[in-house]
Order: sequence, then C-alpha cells, then structure tokens
Amino acid sequence: MTLLVDIKAFLATARNGSFSAAAREIGLAPSVVTKRVGRLEDHLGIQLFVRSTRMLVMTSDADRLRPRLQLHISQLEETLAGGQAPEHGIAGHLRIKAPTTLGTLFAGRSIARFQAENPAVTTDLMLIDRSVNPLEEGFDIALGALPQSYASVVEVPLCPYPRVLVATPEYLEQNGVPQAPGDLVAHRCIVYVAAGITWFFESASGPLSVTVNPVFTVNDSRLLHFAARHHIGIAVAPAFLVQDEVADGRMVHLLPDYPVAPLWFKAMVPSNKMHRPDVAALLARLKADFEIPPWEIDPVPAL
Repeated sequence: MTLLVDIKAFLATARNGSFSAAAREIGLAPSVVTKRVGRLEDHLGIQLFVRSTRMLVMTSDADRLRPRLQLHISQLEETLAGGQAPEHGIAGHLRIKAPTTLGTLFAGRSIARFQAENPAVTTDLMLIDRSVNPLEEGFDIALGALPQSYASVVEVPLCPYPRVLVATPEYLEQNGVPQAPGDLVAHRCIVYVAAGITWFFESASGPLSVTVNPVFTVNDSRLLHFAARHHIGIAVAPAFLVQDEVADGRMVHLLPDYPVAPLWFKAMVPSNKMHRPDVAALLARLKADFEIPPWEIDPVPAL
C-alpha cells in the first residue's frame, strides 16, 4: 500500500507540474508529496524529476514509466471498486475533461443531468483547452474535437464539429480579401492555441495547409469569436458561433471553395475503462444528447 500511494503522488506531480499543485489535488502537504516521490525514486533506483528552485521537469525515465504506472493504478482501482456498486442504479467516480466552450455551453449540461439522475455517482469535470491523453492524465473520459489520437484509448464519435474561416467586413475593407489559403500568410490571424498555427483546408486537388502569423492567440473559442467580431483579424471559428453573423452580414465566410478541414466532437476513453457501468452509461447519455448537435437546437449566447 505504501508503494501505491507513492505512485499516486508521482502521477499527481506529473499531471500538475509541481509538488505544491499535486498536494492540492490529493489533499496533502507539499512536503509529504515530495517525500513520497523521493521514496518511489529510491525504490525504483532512478530519478523521476529534475528539481530546481524555479521548475520541476520529468526525466526521460519518468516519461517512459508514467503511462504504464497510470494503467496499473487504473486497473487496480477498477478491481478494488468492483464490488461497491449499489443494489439499484449506477455508482462510481468519474473524472472527465472537456474543452471550455463546448463544456460550458453543452457537454457540461449533459454531465450535470447525468449526475442528478445517478446520485451514487460522483464527478470531477475539468475544463481544459488542449488535447489530453486520458490514460496518462488519469481521466475516465476526455471530450474534445482536436484530431489527436492515443494508444490504448478508444474514440467514440459524438457529432460533426464544423468550422469556418471568417472575418468582419471592416477588417476585409482595410486589409483585403484572401483568394486562396496561401494568401493568409500576409494577413492578421487569430489563432486558437490548441489547434496551432498551421491551418488545414480541403480543395478540389486535395488537402492544403498554411502556417499563419498570429497577432492574437487565445485558448477559448468564445474569446476567439469575440476578437474576430472586433475586427482584429481572420479566424477559424466553430460554425455554430458565427452562423448568425454570417447570415446577416456582420461577418464574412471566407474561401468557401477551400473549406476548413472537418473535425468531430468525440469522447476518448482508456480501453480498460470501457466496460465500467458508469462510463458506459455516461457515454450513452452523451451520444443521445449529441445525436443532433445541441447548438442546432438551443441558441448560443453571445460573449
């Protein structure tokens, strides 16, 4: 059991990047977390972190061991929790990651309703605007629309997530209208950080990509939308956020002959957790709620 808590201290530190943040997550003093990680290093005979007064960096040995240790911990927790389900209903603890905009506007509502209908379930919902490997970072379900995939993680598609290239007429009047993706290099661009500065398009001759020069970067889609509405530059935005403004002329859908490469909103689940009743039940709820994309049913509030 001592080794188990030492491994959990290491995994929490790896997730959070510091002993103090790991201590807050697991409810211990930073000195205790530091001691437990040191004890694990002694047990393994390797250094897990390079420590300095300014930062904590995982070693290559730690990076190699982390996914295996997370998998073993997850399997052990599943085994120990196997007999704890109530006589009726679903029980368990779910740790879920969702992107900020989709989590706040849509997915979070589904998860909250699921929680209300299953009071024996407890939930941690974290809003994180980057792709997360749920196996390595200890999530039961990671929701998102970015294209990254991970080994030993099952992807469950929920609905299409269309995006469009847009700018305001005011921006275009001052800076000109791009005629092809390559023209974007000379434009002021607004970039969603997690998607990166390389934008991908489709064309009659095949896929295209262009690396843009951002003047404004942001990690939330609604703030990206807000920046575009205020004439800062050209943005790749979720279609549901800008559809009304495109329809009434407040924003312009650019390069319609070069559509932005499509994405899917999806759930990513470690393969060893797919059999869990609470995970399966929440996935079923999400699939039902997103069978018709919820932004096609409910209006999206403006920022």
